Amino acid sequence: MTQSVDTLVILGASGDLTSRLLLPAIGQLLTDQPDRAFALVGSSSDDLDDDAWRKIVTASFATVDAKGDAVERLLAGTRYVKGDATSADDLKSLLASVDGVPALYFALPPAVTAKACDALGTFDLPKGLTLALEKPFGTDRESAIRLNAQLARLVPEDQIHRVDHFLGRSSVLNILGVRFANSILEPLWDGLHIQRVDVIYDETLALEGRARYYDGAGALIDMIQSHLLQVMAVLAMEPPSTLGEADLRDAKQLVLRATKVWNGDPVTASRRARYAAGEIDGAALPAYADESGVDPARETETLAEVTLQVDTWRWKGVPFTLRSGKALGGRRREMVITFVPAQHVPTGMTGAREPAQLRLMFAPDSMAFDININGTNNPYELERASLTADFGPGALLAYGEVLEGILDGDPTLSVRADTAVECWRIVEPVLAAWHDGRVPLEEYPAGSEGPEDWAPLG
Repeated sequence: MTQSVDTLVILGASGDLTSRLLLPAIGQLLTDQPDRAFALVGSSSDDLDDDAWRKIVTASFATVDAKGDAVERLLAGTRYVKGDATSADDLKSLLASVDGVPALYFALPPAVTAKACDALGTFDLPKGLTLALEKPFGTDRESAIRLNAQLARLVPEDQIHRVDHFLGRSSVLNILGVRFANSILEPLWDGLHIQRVDVIYDETLALEGRARYYDGAGALIDMIQSHLLQVMAVLAMEPPSTLGEADLRDAKQLVLRATKVWNGDPVTASRRARYAAGEIDGAALPAYADESGVDPARETETLAEVTLQVDTWRWKGVPFTLRSGKALGGRRREMVITFVPAQHVPTGMTGAREPAQLRLMFAPDSMAFDININGTNNPYELERASLTADFGPGALLAYGEVLEGILDGDPTLSVRADTAVECWRIVEPVLAAWHDGRVPLEEYPAGSEGPEDWAPLG
């Protein structure tokens, strides 16, 4: 584990990511941990001064009711430095002005982050410098390899945090606790007892003004290539010896290395679609192709589904289907583990015969175990019952948990270099098939459950 951070520097401090996610997470972290102390410096090319920056920080803190001595100390000392994140001179001057061990958080578009890293390579960096980057980590497998090499020339791997907020500590530990700490489940976690696994992240939200990024990415890259593959890796990995960063990240990497498109055929193992005009919660929504900033010729998908296989003894024959979409009729965020059907139901029992299902929901985190039981009025008539439990929200927002790892020099929740490359390798055959037009781009009305001919998951 590297040493803790004394000063957090946010590049792109005037942007939406900073005010909407990073600063509220910092405020919550300081409220929850009043003994924590570090300095905060914001930097961007906008004409702001310390007072204007402090007002931005204060307003963001207010959204989570941040308060306490730690909050007041940070607000009193926070400052703003105008600068170009791609300028070596500006970055050198910025880093020279901070106290102690610094962390640079790149709240910037990936292309700008890459240029900033180029600039960092032209001068001597402070000892212990930590770099934190937002996804996507490259635009394909080769660019991810180049980015890793570029970062490795700057600082050691354990001082690089590739941020995936889906790996917030509470969500990860919830999966691991249910899976490994219960003898009723742990021995059944394999292809002999599990029929299929579905990881679903459906949203009612549409484009929401994100065309500049989203139209160049789409649902596959935005959600499946990054977030959902990381969740799948935690769900499917072999038991780590400890929850230390090396053991946990090694286990994730091993399962991703064994993962590929189902039967090696991206045409039959993937589907894509984009929303047409429709209505969500009573509000009319234009077709994606007509949204401001969208280039219809890109054929960007807003709903993606990919089925994968994990070539290990544990998961032989088990399909893992990952799906994510926007502008759908209902919000659904869950992992569904469907167990094999009961081998024999005695003659004379009728009614429900569906396989047992374990559902692990996130945001908010909860679980449900759906099973067949004897009927309320007729014990010979089986009916469905659901055993439920709430995991609780955790002490911190997902970004708060990520920032805690950055400040403490603990990369456990970050994406390691080799894992970032594997995630691109897994989806590249699908991207190629889509680019070549071998998988049709279907449509679904906004506010629907997706194309009519798509079978529901889970």
